[in-house]
Amino acid sequence: MSLVYLGCLLLALSCVLAVDRRFRLFVWRAPAHAALVLATGLVFLLAWDAAGIALGIFFRAETAVMTGLVIAPELPVEEPVFLLFLCELTMVLFCGADRLLAARDRGRP
Repeated sequence: MSLVYLGCLLLALSCVLAVDRRFRLFVWRAPAHAALVLATGLVFLLAWDAAGIALGIFFRAETAVMTGLVIAPELPVEEPVFLLFLCELTMVLFCGADRLLAARDRGRP
């Protein structure tokens, strides 16, 4: 059992949250709405995973860097953390790009 992958995911998530906090892009701009968006994205992607697992498309590969713990058959404990990271990263990139484009447009005469 290893915590390497889970630790890397949590480190990456904390880095994205730090950028989010610094520029008040998503979670720190509207926490209640952000929580709803993140929860909706997480539930949707977990349902997608469940469907893929049920159809035999997705499966869990044993690696030395994962904990080996599963939430459900073929669903490792690291998967929801990865999906949460993916949702947060997507929203930070979207909100950051939106802010940059808005600033560029304001700069035009």
